[in-house]
Amino acid sequence: MNTAIIAGCRTPFVRSGTHFRNLTAIDLGRHAVTELVARTGISPDTVDHLVYGTVLHDPQAPNIAREVGLSALPKDVPAVTVSRACASANQAIADGANLIEAGCADIVVAGGAECLSRIPILASDRLSKTLVSASRAKTLGARLRAFARLRPRDLVPVAPAIAEYSTGESMGQAAERMARENGISREDQDLWALGSHRKAHAGTEDGRLTDEIAPFYLPPRYEVTVDRDNGIRADTSIEALSALRPVFDREYGSVTAGNASPLTDGASAVLLASPRRAYELGLEPLGYLRSYAITALDPAGQLLQGPAYAAPIALDRAGLTMADVDLLEMHEAFAAQVLSNLQAWDSHDFCRKELGRPDKVGHPDPDVINVIGGSIAIGHPFGATGARLTTTLLNELRRRDGQFGLVTVCAAGGMGFAMVLERA
Repeated sequence: MNTAIIAGCRTPFVRSGTHFRNLTAIDLGRHAVTELVARTGISPDTVDHLVYGTVLHDPQAPNIAREVGLSALPKDVPAVTVSRACASANQAIADGANLIEAGCADIVVAGGAECLSRIPILASDRLSKTLVSASRAKTLGARLRAFARLRPRDLVPVAPAIAEYSTGESMGQAAERMARENGISREDQDLWALGSHRKAHAGTEDGRLTDEIAPFYLPPRYEVTVDRDNGIRADTSIEALSALRPVFDREYGSVTAGNASPLTDGASAVLLASPRRAYELGLEPLGYLRSYAITALDPAGQLLQGPAYAAPIALDRAGLTMADVDLLEMHEAFAAQVLSNLQAWDSHDFCRKELGRPDKVGHPDPDVINVIGGSIAIGHPFGATGARLTTTLLNELRRRDGQFGLVTVCAAGGMGFAMVLERA
């Protein structure tokens, strides 16, 4: 593949229920896309397509891409929403690149948004059926009889499920099980989380992270400006992290709120282009998308181990090995998940039995993994994280004079996503 990635930006990533609690994912996505276009200096008329990801769809606006596009781009720009759980923005980027590689577009905006402060709340099945029956009733009596069958428990709202539909197991429970089965210690998880916060704090203070952020002026007065991520804990310590109680197995567990990514609101966007069109418009690429791979495994097994399977395939498709990777950006759903995947790549036994390879895949030195922090500190708006990882990786490759970078994301349903990028 040879799709150019011109630039990327995002809103601040903020903990749900804080700064963005009165906004929607559409509001956040509109801001990210508008800022991206402004930063690149392109005319909005040059955009051929918008591909945008989200996970918790708004029932009143199920095609978030179109709603974002209608307010941020010309109204004749087609838009499509994609959803691959936590890898939704990665899928948006891949789909945008596919459009360009197939000759169906020259300029594509891709990314994603999530506002977990405003999750859709559903009615129970019985209440839903009752409302439908009452709406069809011909008389007042018939409507009253329909409602008379309701019980108080039928009025309890239903929140979106956080568990796997096929197994009933939540991601946190899966991470806890992976930590136990793979021998990932609580101390190692807390140390990884501490590193995430320290690196993200350093990246905020020296401007590397904030350079990627489009400051957000909060309505209705627009007097308050949000210009940085608010989940980064500069004051945390290994003592503070180790004092937190486990969340998913309170007696014997090791996964805590401190070594897991928080619920987060935010949006992101990247500009993709064919090399020819980039040259015509005088756009200087940050880098190029060389390959990607998507895998899936049984959700009842190692639910969050998908990157261990996807990364070697993406590297093969790019004609590279892990030894060629200068920087690695791994989505940190949980420290246990990150450490489990790193352990798998470094295991002769896993790589032979699970990947069918004669030797271990290996992984880069931890010092070049998530060099300015990860999702544990920065946050994880489900639909937006993939474009953040992409933007950060390409910016850091340029700063460090690296050539190749690898992005990996685990996703619900036992899926894994990996993408190989090359600095321009």
